[in-house]
Amino acid sequence: MAKQTEHPEALAPEQDERGLIDLPFLLLTVLLVVIGVIMLFSASYASAYADSDIQNSSYYFVRQGGFALAGIAAMWFISRINYQAFRFFSVFILAGSILLLAMVPVIGMEENGAKRWIRLFGINFQPSELAKVGVVMIFATLMSVWRDRMHTFRYGVAPYLGILAVIALLLYIERHLSATLIIFMTGAIMMLLGGTSKRWLIGLAIVAVGLIAIYLLTRGYTGDRIKAWLHPEEFASDEGYQVIQSRYAIGSGGLTGLGFGKSRQKYLYLPEEHNDYIFAIVCEELGFIGATLIVVLFALLVLRGYWISMHAHDRFGALLSAGLTTLIGLQVLLNIGVVTNLLPSTGISLPFFSYGGTALLVNLAEMGMILSVSRQNTNRMVVKRRKKRRRAG
Repeated sequence: MAKQTEHPEALAPEQDERGLIDLPFLLLTVLLVVIGVIMLFSASYASAYADSDIQNSSYYFVRQGGFALAGIAAMWFISRINYQAFRFFSVFILAGSILLLAMVPVIGMEENGAKRWIRLFGINFQPSELAKVGVVMIFATLMSVWRDRMHTFRYGVAPYLGILAVIALLLYIERHLSATLIIFMTGAIMMLLGGTSKRWLIGLAIVAVGLIAIYLLTRGYTGDRIKAWLHPEEFASDEGYQVIQSRYAIGSGGLTGLGFGKSRQKYLYLPEEHNDYIFAIVCEELGFIGATLIVVLFALLVLRGYWISMHAHDRFGALLSAGLTTLIGLQVLLNIGVVTNLLPSTGISLPFFSYGGTALLVNLAEMGMILSVSRQNTNRMVVKRRKKRRRAG
């Protein structure tokens, strides 16, 4: 990563003028959201109509569309904020997410034997989504302040390990392995980028493997999912049912797919067809070619996010955009891995596609932060031109 200045306040007057937004990243984000909402309608209308409490085929589509519009507006608003302000907000977002995670076992809503959702002000959401953003923001803040001391245990390991340990404990109570994995993996990658000594990271990786083993031994349902992952046909009526139905959907799509809206598995055969397993419906209706194009769009989004990070004005902007890009990329990889049965089922949603209004809002807020960094990248060129004019004058 290129050497970056670490005192952005020295250029604050010039940075008040907003630079140009990164158009490729913006277009990729909006395109994925539009495709995601359209595919959600196709995947969800059967189950929405069959639900006795809803009986409205467009229910999920209308709600997700509304959240998408609100999220895009929020993304645009956040992109116009000088990203240096996120340093200040990082502490409050992390503290708020930890508080909400602690409240889940008390007032959370139970679903499928686990409490992960909380309802506040009439809105249902998972505090783990906020915790993911909070971890990235606080890591970027601390690593930018302690950049010259990241090789030490006190500044390069201890504070980050402490934050991850607290969040992991709260997520363990929720039985939320997928969120734990994503947060740990994102945190580890940020520590690597931030300058933590590799010997400490290797040690942490060993500890993490041990903790995962303990989790699997103490949470019986997770063990059943692993057995169903390895031998789904032996659990066809229970844990393996979703895996088998997902395979049917993917296999039925073939090369070109059955056509938009023509999925058969969405007619109450495949559970969570509009949520965690929506990519299986994508494969069934759009085929290998269509699914590959969507994966390519995600890959381009991630690559562009890292490009913005590499050209960031300072270390904080670079780590913030890299961490948020990693977060989205990991969720895409893990979700597709689960849907295609390359990984055990862990309840990971597909960004911009899976149903969930608050998750979509958080994802688009993350994209807004990256776009905010991109604005200051272009503004740096304005600063350089001004300095040249001053020297010439």
